[in-house]
Amino acid sequence: MTKQKGEVNSVSTKNICLVSLFAALTAVGAYIKIPIPYVPFTLQLLFCVLAGLLLGPKLGALSQVVYVATGLIGIPIFAEGGGPLYIFKPTFGYLIGFILCAYIAGYISHLNKKRSIRLNLIGSLTGLFATYLLGVGYLYVIYNYYLKIPKSIGWALYWGFLVCVPGDIFLCIVASFVAKRLEPVLEKILLINTGYLQELQE
Repeated sequence: MTKQKGEVNSVSTKNICLVSLFAALTAVGAYIKIPIPYVPFTLQLLFCVLAGLLLGPKLGALSQVVYVATGLIGIPIFAEGGGPLYIFKPTFGYLIGFILCAYIAGYISHLNKKRSIRLNLIGSLTGLFATYLLGVGYLYVIYNYYLKIPKSIGWALYWGFLVCVPGDIFLCIVASFVAKRLEPVLEKILLINTGYLQELQE
């Protein structure tokens, strides 16, 4: 009984460390950016996708929830600052999308226990387009109904999707290969036991 309790505590500690690590990495990614009008291109997506691919859907999504929540309480870890009023930023929809992206990428990539680059890529790209679905929609709504600056759907699709998507697809490809390489390394470093691996795959 004591051993089982110790194992649970160990798993919980590892979960907290991994979730915190990827939340921090996503924050770092926000500061590595290319200034593009309206929607800056950052490396946030790279770490968001890696969180899902390496941690699985639940922990991957949780890392992004922690990231978004930390920014909303006032710590300036988003691409343009932080604080509760950030929800009125036109790009906030992409941050919500990161949570969904990490979950989708993790879920699809873990459909097979022997995870492959192919599944990683399918999961990453599916998560990416879910992010854009939320991001572009939010961009359009905030500009037209909150900022009262009339913008067309075509404008939102161009600046919120077409300008950024080639770079993000490249990041998904990179993440898919990196995750495949890092998975066995992560297991060895953390000495992950069988029960913990099964939990990550759920």
